[in-house]
Amino acid sequence: MASKRRIITINEEKCTGCGRCIPNCPEGALHVIDGKARLVSDLFCDGLGTCVGNCPEGAMTVEEREAEPYDEAGVMANIVEAGPNTIAAHLKHLQDHGARDYYNEAMSYLKNHNIPSPQRAEAKSQKEERILACGCAGSHVQELQPESPTHTCPGSQVRDLRPQSAISNLQSEMSSPRPSRLRNWPVQLTLIPPSAPFLKNADLLISADCVGSSHPNFHEELVVGRVLIIACPKLDDSDAYQEKLTTIFRQNSPKSVLVAHMTVPCCYGLVQLVKQAIADSGQPIPFAEVTIDVHGKQVK
Repeated sequence: MASKRRIITINEEKCTGCGRCIPNCPEGALHVIDGKARLVSDLFCDGLGTCVGNCPEGAMTVEEREAEPYDEAGVMANIVEAGPNTIAAHLKHLQDHGARDYYNEAMSYLKNHNIPSPQRAEAKSQKEERILACGCAGSHVQELQPESPTHTCPGSQVRDLRPQSAISNLQSEMSSPRPSRLRNWPVQLTLIPPSAPFLKNADLLISADCVGSSHPNFHEELVVGRVLIIACPKLDDSDAYQEKLTTIFRQNSPKSVLVAHMTVPCCYGLVQLVKQAIADSGQPIPFAEVTIDVHGKQVK
């Protein structure tokens, strides 16, 4: 029975049929047909939006609409036929997006059909290799494998980004602090009232939370001259954010909107969220975006 849920929508006018979205949908919901990417089944689309950030034309969005309920068992039946690599890609996809319920359904399907999990097989193989390398299988420290998935999304992978000289140079860098360019408070989208006077006819910077911590010249290059709004497209309520931004745009007619986001896939959702809010507001607001990598460099 159809009900409202988040699901992929494709703008056929923008789609060039490049197919870059296809590898990012192991569920098999997307196919290139007649030169355009098509959502071939609502049942196979989980609405997590991995494909959105891989579309170079911005032709894909996640919207809430009437759709048949997502069928994880049906997806698994389809995926199993494609082999272990596709199964592993699907399980990782669910882990990366924290879709614990879907992940557990997928693992139950494999167990009920006596199909080994590629992830557990790989983990077992790696563990055996470590034991052999150690040469002391009877005394090695045992690792307890968690039953629940570990989130390994590129946006949450642990990385030490410091160059070797960072610690020695830190003191000299801190000796000349730069002034803040912040011109408004609060800055978190949840806390900003649409009637805030600083929003009226302003140049807005809508930034993903992590950008300010990654970009060394965040204030000098992006914040200066703009009203700052921060949000996280992965951890926060994107539907509520889209509705609030629509209200802000409609009531305040901003001069421009600049979206700053990270290169990690989940962060591209902020771009689509803002674009949709602009469209819903009915305001002709100039839009631009900048992309920052995890080393703080602007790549777009």
